[in-house]
Amino acid sequence: MIKLKTNRWLLLSLLALLPIDLLAGRLQETVEMADQFRSDGKIYVVVVVILILVLGLSYYAFRIDRKITNLEKRVDDTIK
Repeated sequence: MIKLKTNRWLLLSLLALLPIDLLAGRLQETVEMADQFRSDGKIYVVVVVILILVLGLSYYAFRIDRKITNLEKRVDDTIK
């Protein structure tokens, strides 16, 4: 059961990142701000902030999923 949930989270994470990869080719030619960030060295700060946000939201979703699963088990045990 845990292995199935882990695989599901991995698949959802990869699917969430897929549009970013597909759009990167189109945006690379037109975004001047990204070139400026790269030349100033600030692009790494942007990447780290986005990574922290994504990891934080993923952790939050994982915790909520675990809490809901525990509540469902408690309700099932109470009904029986």
